Amino acid sequence: MRSKIVLIMALLMGVITTVLFFNYMKQFDAATVSTTNTVEVVVAKEQIEKNERISSKKLEIVQMPEKSVHPEAKKSIAEVEGKLATSVIVKGEPILSHRIVTEKEETLYVSRKIREGYRAVSVGVNFNQSVSNLIEPEDDVDVIFSKAKKENATETIVDSIVLLEKARVLAVGRKLMTSEETEEPYVEYSSVTLELKQSDALKLINSAEQGSIHFILHQRPIEKEKEKEELATK
Repeated sequence: MRSKIVLIMALLMGVITTVLFFNYMKQFDAATVSTTNTVEVVVAKEQIEKNERISSKKLEIVQMPEKSVHPEAKKSIAEVEGKLATSVIVKGEPILSHRIVTEKEETLYVSRKIREGYRAVSVGVNFNQSVSNLIEPEDDVDVIFSKAKKENATETIVDSIVLLEKARVLAVGRKLMTSEETEEPYVEYSSVTLELKQSDALKLINSAEQGSIHFILHQRPIEKEKEKEELATK
């Protein structure tokens, strides 16, 4: 009889101890949560597509534990609004610095500067062929093709034609921005990259193999200067 009483008391004490332990843990967890530092983080309110200009309507601010926040996480909507997404950002995902770019940063990649239906093609040039290295990215040029023809044993005639008109310059050498947008005012280069239709790109390559290529520089329209200034402010 005594042993049964001892067993019942032991079980009762075990239950009481368990209840007290769980109550203590709940209080401990609540205290931990209340003392955890949180910070505001910008997340996607809905899915944002690649290359989409991000609107404030697709963003929201949430509180997150400071220790779990990524170092590149954006803290204010102003830092994100108007930027371009470099990849798909799913709903609820924090907005990180490397997932967004400005329009100006976007143009630092030649592949992103090419318009739909066009190709980028480079051709080697010397100092004279490149208008004394004065051609800049976003200039328009005419492409002149010259080929020497031998009339007889003593006479050679050079025949020149306008191969392409008003072709857009994407880059000179590895430079993708104009001198005004870079710290380096002048840089020598030995190649010019143009934006051309595929058929014109083949025409340029074949001509460069058969003769020599020269460029004639167009005046830069005021509209392009305004676009450049607007881009620099974004």
